[in-house]
Amino acid sequence: MWCRGFLQQTVRSMSSSRQAGILFDVDGVLIRGGSVIPAARRAFQKLLDRNNNFLFPVVFVTNAGSCQRHHKAQQLSHLLEVQIAPEQVVLSHSPLQLLKTFHDKCVLVSGQGPVTDIANTLGFRNVISVEQLREHHPLLDMVDHSRRPRLPSSLEILPKIQAIILFGEPVRWETNLQLLIDVLLTNGSPGSVYDPQLTAQLPVLACNMDLMWMAEAPSPRFGHGMFLLCLESVYRKLTGRELQYQALLGKPSLLTYQYAEHLLRQQNHDRKLTTIYAVGDNLMTDIYGANLYNHYLAQQQTTMTTTKKLVAQGTGSHVTMAMVEEELVSTAAQCHSILVCTGVYNPRSPLPSDQSSAVTEMLFNGHRDMVLEPNLVEPGHVVEDVEAAVDLLLQQES
Repeated sequence: MWCRGFLQQTVRSMSSSRQAGILFDVDGVLIRGGSVIPAARRAFQKLLDRNNNFLFPVVFVTNAGSCQRHHKAQQLSHLLEVQIAPEQVVLSHSPLQLLKTFHDKCVLVSGQGPVTDIANTLGFRNVISVEQLREHHPLLDMVDHSRRPRLPSSLEILPKIQAIILFGEPVRWETNLQLLIDVLLTNGSPGSVYDPQLTAQLPVLACNMDLMWMAEAPSPRFGHGMFLLCLESVYRKLTGRELQYQALLGKPSLLTYQYAEHLLRQQNHDRKLTTIYAVGDNLMTDIYGANLYNHYLAQQQTTMTTTKKLVAQGTGSHVTMAMVEEELVSTAAQCHSILVCTGVYNPRSPLPSDQSSAVTEMLFNGHRDMVLEPNLVEPGHVVEDVEAAVDLLLQQES
């Protein structure tokens, strides 16, 4: 059994040139639905010193996006019985505050929760929700007969939409799918007829590519990635073209990990971090993302270049670029992926290294723009739960 005194001795014995930071996924690693996983509380007691301060910089990186980061910090503080600051939380939409070229545009936001308030907090100044769009154009939402309008709308005309932000899976999929297609096929003027001659597509910024996520149910539930799959299929069916994304945010995108490392360094008083440990339960997001970032860090070390205005947003070989006005410099040397067995990953299922390439490709359920690279879904370590993950990284850093 690890004792706190030994942990402090371990940290004191660490070389000043070997600093570590930890990234924790939330759902399936620390909590399931609204309940904390018992191993999580034990794990975090091992990460605190006598003054209840973290022994290492810690950031919680979740693809959740239906709340503000201070609300997520409050929830985690309550469930884990540890004081967690909002600056330690990265939600799927958090890096949007860096994409300032879109902040003055009129944006349509889709998702659930206080999406308009979230967008405003991130810096967007001209925001329209799907519900507002529906109120202004009530004849567009016709699937649910009980919600069909009886009187024409007399509301003022909305401004032309210039970009779309997809925060997370909505509650009424049919409404959001219909109105998003209307906006895309009318170039931002959904009250008009579809334009068959459209040559350019409105910018789409999508947060959270999780196809599945783990709650209280015995099997994983549909995530925002499933909604994106539906939207992409409808768009392709109607236009014959692939839906293009200006940016894909949330794990496994590189910008999310760059932003998370930036927060780790802030906790470390801007001192360089040598090693990052990323703990997650999903091969296609947590492990793929951590391994992709590790590959990116290795390339950075080789070329000795820094990422400035143009920041990679993509996954695997598919890389798009988005303009940011803040420099995000990646200084860590490596990012180790640790897979736990308390969430999406089923320990009875074989790992990619145990499968043929054909079987791996068949089972690969990442987002369309995630290129299948089997080595990127191979975890560095597989452990039972988050407590075992903490034990492992403490051993590695002793």
